Amino acid sequence: MEEVVKRFDELTAEELYEILKARAAVFVVEQNCPYQDLDGIDKDAYHVWLKEGGRLVAYLRVIDKGKRLDEVSIGRVISLKRRTGLGSRLMKLGISVAKEKFGAKKIMVGAQVYAKPFYEACGFRQASGEYLEDGIPHIYMLFDETAGAGTR
Repeated sequence: MEEVVKRFDELTAEELYEILKARAAVFVVEQNCPYQDLDGIDKDAYHVWLKEGGRLVAYLRVIDKGKRLDEVSIGRVISLKRRTGLGSRLMKLGISVAKEKFGAKKIMVGAQVYAKPFYEACGFRQASGEYLEDGIPHIYMLFDETAGAGTR
C-alpha cells in the first residue's frame, strides 16, 4: 500500500483524473446526489490517497483554516474498498498531514450523519446539530487535540 500526499499543482493529469473519477463515483453516482464537486478548493488543498496495485483505493483532501471553515478541515473522504480498514488508515494519514502541513490542533469534518461512528473511532466528536448539505443530513465533527478528544 502506497501513501501519497500532494498539492494540486503537483498532481499529474492521470492522478487528478483518478481522484475526480472516484469522487464522482461515490458522491454523485452511488449517492444519487448531483452537486458541484469542483468547488475551487482543490487548488489550495493537500490531496491524500492510498494506492494499491497502482490504483487509487481511498482518498481525502486537507484544507487550511479559512479556506472552507474556521478550522483546518478534512473532506471528500472516500474508500473504494469498504470495511477493510483503509478508511481508518487514510484518516490517520489525513490527520497527520493536517498537523504537519497546517499546524492543526483542531480539525473539522462535515460528516454525513450515517458516518458518525466511523469519525468517532478516528477521534472526532460531534460539534453541531444536523444540517442538510446537497439534501443529505450532515453534522460537523471536531478532532480537538487540545481537549484530549483526538487520537495521539
